[in-house]
Amino acid sequence: MGHTSAKRGFFRNAVDALMAARERQAQRYVAGALLMLDDETLKLNGYSRAELQRKGGASHLF
Repeated sequence: MGHTSAKRGFFRNAVDALMAARERQAQRYVAGALLMLDDETLKLNGYSRAELQRKGGASHLF
């Protein structure tokens, strides 16, 4: 019984890590897309260029 529980824990951890990685990838993609907007539009929607660049969006523009 302990072996099955350990196996389930391993797969659960693997799925959780995969989901977290995909979420970070999506956040970088969105940050990159938002960086295509002008500074005024970003400001009106509550974003700053510096914040989006810190989130990794800049890497999608180069």
